[in-house]
Amino acid sequence: MRIKVLGCSGGIGPGLRTTALLVNDETLVDAGTGVGDLSLSRMRRIRRVLLTHAHLDHVCGLAFMADNLFGLIDRPLDVFALDETLDALRKHIFNWWIWPDFGELPSTNAPIINYHTIETGHAMHIDGVRYTPFPVLHAVPAVGYVMQDAGGTIAFTGDTYADDSVWNALNALPQLDRLMIEIAFTDEQAELGRVSRHFTPSLLGQELHKLRHRPELLLTHHKPGAEARIEKECRIALADWSYRHLRRGDIITP
Repeated sequence: MRIKVLGCSGGIGPGLRTTALLVNDETLVDAGTGVGDLSLSRMRRIRRVLLTHAHLDHVCGLAFMADNLFGLIDRPLDVFALDETLDALRKHIFNWWIWPDFGELPSTNAPIINYHTIETGHAMHIDGVRYTPFPVLHAVPAVGYVMQDAGGTIAFTGDTYADDSVWNALNALPQLDRLMIEIAFTDEQAELGRVSRHFTPSLLGQELHKLRHRPELLLTHHKPGAEARIEKECRIALADWSYRHLRRGDIITP
C-alpha cells in the first residue's frame, strides 16, 4: 500500500491543498483541492473515490475531476460513501444548479459517476487493500477508513472530534501502525473546535489515552495561519507520542 498525500490542509493558500489521498494510483480517499494537482493522464487512472463526508473541502475535486474525465473514460468512476453523503452530493452539488449531474451524464445507463452506499464495519477489498469504514463524530455524518494490506494497517479518521466510538473501532484492530488524525484548531480555539467538531492539540492528547495501540500519528487538517501555533502546542500535548505533521506530497506506507 502506497499513499500519496495530494492535500492535507484545513484550507487553501499558496502550497496548501485540502484533503485528498491517492492510494496505489487508482483509488482516492477524499477528493479535496489536492486532486487538482494531478495531470489528466493520472486522473484517468483513478477508478474509485472513497469519501469520508460531504463537506466541500473533501469533495470539491470530485466535481472537477468528473468534468475533466467526461468523454475520456469508457467506464464509470465509482464513488463510495455513506448514504447521507451521497444524498448531499446529489442534492447540493450534482444537481444541475451548482454542477452538472454526472450521475446521469452522458446517460443514465452509462454515467460518469456510479454511487455506492457503504456501511460502517463492512469491509471492501480493492486491489489488495482492505478498506473498512468506521464511525467518527463530526458536524455531519462521517466515517474514517482503516486501510490494511500484507504490509500493515493505517487508519484515517477524516474530520472527527472526541468520541468513544472512534477509539472503540481502533481498539478492536489487532494492530495499528499509523493513525492519520486531524487537528484543525489551536487550544485557544477549543470552543470553535467543539462547535464544528474538530480536534485541538490538548483535546487530542487527552483522548489518545483511550487508544490501546501506539501508532505513529500523522497529523492533518491544520487551518491556514494556525500551523505554527498548532505545531508548538503539539510538542507539549503529544510529547509522549511519535508523530509528524503531514505535508502535501508526502508518501505513506505501513
